[in-house]
Amino acid sequence: MEELLRTTDPTLLPFAKALLQAEDIECFVFDVNMSIMEGGIGAFPRRMMVAREDLFRARVVLQDNGIETYQPETWL
Repeated sequence: MEELLRTTDPTLLPFAKALLQAEDIECFVFDVNMSIMEGGIGAFPRRMMVAREDLFRARVVLQDNGIETYQPETWL
């Protein structure tokens, strides 16, 4: 699984999930329980994960719809 999206915006995840499902890309949201435990103040981001083979396509789908995707920093 690869991280596609990281956000504290609770409205962004269902929208992104709907876009991916429309393209037959399966996704999973991690850290839901952690964000519930913190009382809904948005301190802990939730992560959307996809299979490695779907990552490129998923990024294109979200970016085409104005959603910025997670890009890990690389150290040289």
